[in-house]
Amino acid sequence: MLLILKKLFLQLKLISTKIAVMNKNTENKEDARFPLTNKNFLMLAIGFVIVVIGFILMTGGKSPDPSIFSDKIFSFRRIVLAPIVIVGGFMFEIYAIMKKFD
Repeated sequence: MLLILKKLFLQLKLISTKIAVMNKNTENKEDARFPLTNKNFLMLAIGFVIVVIGFILMTGGKSPDPSIFSDKIFSFRRIVLAPIVIVGGFMFEIYAIMKKFD
């Protein structure tokens, strides 16, 4: 019984030293930094503002009387311009995430 306990203790000691070595090795790596920098977050904020502007451009076109149909909803701004601005904002967001600043 004493021999089994001794073997178990040695195995636990070996495992704890391996864990300590692994922790020491991961602390020294430079790749452990966060992949996005402050410039990336600034670009993400700009992209978010562009998307919000696109949605603001899409608003409106309401008829003053609900029983009367208004053709204002089919304006160039709401049908063409706003979706292009929104897609452009999302593309800018993707670029902001993928861009690597050193």
